[in-house]
Amino acid sequence: MIDKRSSRLPHEIADRFTILFGRFLKVEALAGGLLLLAVLLAMALANSPWAIPFKALWEIPIGLNFGSLNFTRSLQHWINDGLMTSFFFVISLELKREIVIGELRNVKLAALPFVAALGGMIVPILIYLAFMRGQPGYYGWGTVMATDTAFVIGCLALFGSRIPSALRLFLLSLAIFDDVGAILVVAVGYGEALNWSALGLAVFGFGLILGLAFLGIRSIPVYFLLGCIIWLCVDASGVHATISGVILGVMTPTRIWVNDMRLREILGQVLSYPKGEHWSGDTMDRHHLRQAGRAVTESLSPVERIEMTLHPWVGFAVMPAFALANAGITIDSADFGQSVSLAIVTGLVLGKPLGVFGFSWVAVRIGIAVRAPGLSWSYLAAGACLTGIGFTMSLFIADLSYNAEMLNAAKLGIFCGSVISATIGLLVLVWLTFRHRLLF
Repeated sequence: MIDKRSSRLPHEIADRFTILFGRFLKVEALAGGLLLLAVLLAMALANSPWAIPFKALWEIPIGLNFGSLNFTRSLQHWINDGLMTSFFFVISLELKREIVIGELRNVKLAALPFVAALGGMIVPILIYLAFMRGQPGYYGWGTVMATDTAFVIGCLALFGSRIPSALRLFLLSLAIFDDVGAILVVAVGYGEALNWSALGLAVFGFGLILGLAFLGIRSIPVYFLLGCIIWLCVDASGVHATISGVILGVMTPTRIWVNDMRLREILGQVLSYPKGEHWSGDTMDRHHLRQAGRAVTESLSPVERIEMTLHPWVGFAVMPAFALANAGITIDSADFGQSVSLAIVTGLVLGKPLGVFGFSWVAVRIGIAVRAPGLSWSYLAAGACLTGIGFTMSLFIADLSYNAEMLNAAKLGIFCGSVISATIGLLVLVWLTFRHRLLF
């Protein structure tokens, strides 16, 4: 008879806290809730007597100088271009995992959120350009492109199992696709004059990573150091530095190094030893134990291991920090009258759902995509309304696009458009789930 207690890891006092914290991190919707709290806090401080020191905080210069090389940036820059690189890295990891080993391996299933994301970018941009034609904010069309993953998943979490899981997968995949699309647009459309020497060094760094992977180097700290150096090179090149996160995510392997059969054989070597304290010293049994520990770690692909490690940090630290640094909107009634606010609200509230639903319908009708089982057109339409929540990426691009006079009006448009989209989407989902409960 196997004692169940002996088949588990031993407990420590700290486990009373870490186990609860682990459960907390597993709840995806809490990241959206924390992000919302950060947004409200930033808005409250920006409209309080502490508004001036609060805004000055993000302009504090931080960095290092090495002779003629200057890596000093404002705190806001380090958050927007540095920490947000980890956000795009995780987004890229999620996309690669879903396509290679996840639910999107079926080409036609993957085609639906891809085409929907494409429509959710094109139609809002066209609406925005129609509103802003010939006006100073014309260049800010990227603000209506992307969907905020955390807020959308948070909205869906309110309904639990009452909505089909296919809708969650569709919206998560769509958000990942258009986040990647948005950062590619940022890298190309919102970059500066290119420094070809720095760009060449970045390309060399990417090549070096491929070479080390080919040689079998599996040390994550080594790749982390190279990733930081590549980020500095891309940042100096004039291309937006966050694109380095996307490229590194795509380059991360999905192949498992230790398969199940080999893992069982390695663990069997450890289990074959008799009971006793003989795991010390430079002995063969200690070597087998260390080998077993590495085998257990390597039985998951690098994509899965890195994503599981970084995802809580991105959701509970990076995103709230970004919201605090960028969501400090000073509410001024004059800003609501600017055309840029109306253009953004219309692009998010009207353009996003029209593009997502319209392109999805056409893709299914012509046979290049299929809907997942359980994803009805009515639920897809409700999800399309939620895609107008473009908070994080919209703020990210707005900071790159607008001058100081227009930036606050643009942020108000983003905030209002996201709130209206969330309200409409939630109301439609409430109606659908209520009707479903009456019918069944």
